[in-house]
Parts: sequence; structure tokens; C-alpha cells
Amino acid sequence: MRAALLAAALGLSLAACQTAAPPPAPSPEQAPTGVTPNTFRMPTGSGCAGEVDRFQAVMDNDLQTGHTTKGVHSRVSAEIDTARKTCAAGNDAGATSQIRATRTKFGYPAG
Repeated sequence: MRAALLAAALGLSLAACQTAAPPPAPSPEQAPTGVTPNTFRMPTGSGCAGEVDRFQAVMDNDLQTGHTTKGVHSRVSAEIDTARKTCAAGNDAGATSQIRATRTKFGYPAG
């Protein structure tokens, strides 16, 4: 009898710990610092324009999430802008090479 009462009490205490549904995900505004919001979308596109846009998006996200400083973001963005101008001038290979060099210089893996 005692064992049955103990088992029933244990079963009831365990049942009280279960919840019906997982807690809702935080909204992008409530996302913890350092976490990319679930609304982030990597830009699409091809050629050097796509490479430039994607790397700028990564840098902007890294600044917003605290993974880089404003100073580093400004320096990298200036180099990305140079590559953007090279791309706009029709030098796809040159712009892609500039993006690759900037990624390497600042420790970002090849994209």
C-alpha cells in the first residue's frame, strides 16, 4: 500500500512539471544580443554584385549583433564600397578578388 501511494505521489509530481506547448520564440526585437534575428535573409544575386551585397549584409549583421565594432565595420564597408565601384565599372573578376582579399584580411571565411 505504501509503495502504491509513493508511486501515485511521484506520478502526480512529474505530471505537474510537463507543459502543453513550448514557449513562443522571441520576436526579432527581443532576440538576445549576439543572435542573428530569424528575419535575416542573405541577399541573392550573381556575379560581383551578389558577392558585394552578401558580404555587406554579413558585416551589417555582425555590427547589429555585436560581433564586430563600429570601427571595423566602417573599414570593411569602405573596402566593400571600393569593390562595389569596381563591379559597377564592369570588372567582375577584380571586384570579386577585392571582396575575397577583404574577407581574408579581416578573418572572414571565403563566401
